[in-house]
Amino acid sequence: MIIAGWINIYAAVYSEERSSIFDFSQRYGRQFIWIVATLVIAVFVATIDNRFYLFFSWVIYGATIFLLILVLIFGKEINGAKSWFEFAGFSLQPSEFAKFGTTLALASFLSNKRHGPMRMDVLVPALAIILLPALLTYLQPDWGSMIVFFALFIVLFREGMSPYIFVSGLLAIILFFLTLLFNNIYLTISLIAVAVILLYFITRKWKLCLTGSTILIAIMVIIYFLDLYFLKFLGTELVIFTALLLSGAVFSYYIYKKKAVVVMVIYLFLTGSVFFVNTVDYSFNNIIKPHQKQRIEILLGIKSDKHGKGYNINQSIISIGSGGFAGKGYLQGTQTKFKFVPAQSTDFIFCTVGEEWGFLGSVLIIGVYLTLLLRLVFLAERQRSAFSRIYGYGVISILFVHVFINIGMTVGLVPVIGIPLPFLSYGGSSLWGFTILLFIFLRLDASRTEYLV
Repeated sequence: MIIAGWINIYAAVYSEERSSIFDFSQRYGRQFIWIVATLVIAVFVATIDNRFYLFFSWVIYGATIFLLILVLIFGKEINGAKSWFEFAGFSLQPSEFAKFGTTLALASFLSNKRHGPMRMDVLVPALAIILLPALLTYLQPDWGSMIVFFALFIVLFREGMSPYIFVSGLLAIILFFLTLLFNNIYLTISLIAVAVILLYFITRKWKLCLTGSTILIAIMVIIYFLDLYFLKFLGTELVIFTALLLSGAVFSYYIYKKKAVVVMVIYLFLTGSVFFVNTVDYSFNNIIKPHQKQRIEILLGIKSDKHGKGYNINQSIISIGSGGFAGKGYLQGTQTKFKFVPAQSTDFIFCTVGEEWGFLGSVLIIGVYLTLLLRLVFLAERQRSAFSRIYGYGVISILFVHVFINIGMTVGLVPVIGIPLPFLSYGGSSLWGFTILLFIFLRLDASRTEYLV
């Protein structure tokens, strides 16, 4: 994959005046230096005693956190983000190294907790380990790298975190986009209808569903008329949400008496979802930055700006689509040659693959990533050490999210947030970071018969 990345970086920035692939004044030449250094790093990481990574996991985590703090003070601002240290013309991004540091710390913490992250005294510190580097990365601000840290929630789920928490996160993401596309009132009513249908299919008690719906509608009507003639400040959304809260209070006796856990879970999901739906607009307009808002709106088709914020996505889709089935041929990409796609050697390197190697080349690259991820799952599951297994799933989670988001944004499936494609994109920090992340796990796997923890 590194070789594939190198030749595609060469294609992305190729010019006839500087045709040597070893021209160190060009990105492909500098990438060769990074690759050579990567081989040295890989050998070094693979030869260190495997117990070093367990015993010094917190030291490594602390060092990467310190670098994330330091870059906020002394870092160089590039593209609006203070995420880089610069030394003699070379740049280093600490967040790329914080990924393996955080994964080591999380593995060390969870491997010492025999009950898994279902208990609050385990879950809260585990979340803190993940959220601290995510917060520091957000302050840079670097939303792409921040989101990658949340990939480690997959590790918590694998180690026993309640599926309700995991499903809640996925539901929140889906509701976020739906809220931007549809009216809040219609979405709220739809959520209530889905909850009633779900309750019936689980309990098979139509009288319970009918009674609950009747109570909710009755309370809603009463509050509506109170607001219409007396209060005059609630509004339709707040009327529905207040009625939902009061109907839950009415049903609390039934839940307690019948110990109806299913009813309580569905109700809490419904209430939380309706509350979330009614806070999305505020968050979208006041927390998310304007350029990020525009990218999301363009992705969802709310706005069209093919020559502004939507330029990257539009040109990326054109570039990949123009490759057809077999591609235009190496160094023959017109979109690539005439620099229509910005950041084509970094975040949009997949455009070069799509244009010059076509559908076949794109499927091959995706297939290689899929093979790597499945192989890592196999390796993680065969570990005897809890520390090694948890770390392995951390590696899988980070690589998966990187690949999914990067390729997804080049074909218009996710917003453009700017994260590299592992081992293919130009950049020393990302290449070194992914290499260390992967080779630590390979070192742990090589000693899997030894008992760590």
